[in-house]
Amino acid sequence: MSTIRLLVGLGNPGPEYSQTRHNAGFWLVEQYARMYGQTLQPETKFFGNTARIQKGAMDLRVLQPMQFMNRSGNAVATLANFYKIQPDEILVAYDELDLPPGVAKFKTGGGSGGHNGIKDIAARLGTPDFHRLRIGIGHPGDKSKVTGWVLGKAPQTDQVLMDDTITEACRSIDILLQQDMRAAQQHLHSFKAQREN
Repeated sequence: MSTIRLLVGLGNPGPEYSQTRHNAGFWLVEQYARMYGQTLQPETKFFGNTARIQKGAMDLRVLQPMQFMNRSGNAVATLANFYKIQPDEILVAYDELDLPPGVAKFKTGGGSGGHNGIKDIAARLGTPDFHRLRIGIGHPGDKSKVTGWVLGKAPQTDQVLMDDTITEACRSIDILLQQDMRAAQQHLHSFKAQREN
């Protein structure tokens, strides 16, 4: 059984960002909490919205940092320190430019890929060795267009793909918690394979 104790979803706070691609991590944790009948509630001491999911042996904290993306690490480190959660017990979900809409992948450690939220979390935790769930949002094809892209709203076709992927990724998190990373990765991979057929 995997020992993930903290699930973090990255995004930017505020209604003007709620529908933007950069908030894919927010969408995932909101949906995951909903699957267990939970709603994320403001928790000022952790600089974000939190929920707790308990089922059988699972005791999972869910966090949406409510500071801007490049300061996400503050909330993550504060909550992790408070509950004595180690970096390798943390899973962070976020938007990934290098994956197309409709694809999500697990990854452990490594670089930030230029993602400011991941960069800040690694800096605050003092290590990049936490688990990640990358949700594909696609790339605009030109570096100069990236900011407008991530802070823009996806067209309906892409949004449907992202929503389906997030639903499947939530199921994969369950598999990760009940089994292990390999089983979760296989589930996500087979979902992608099914859709391409």
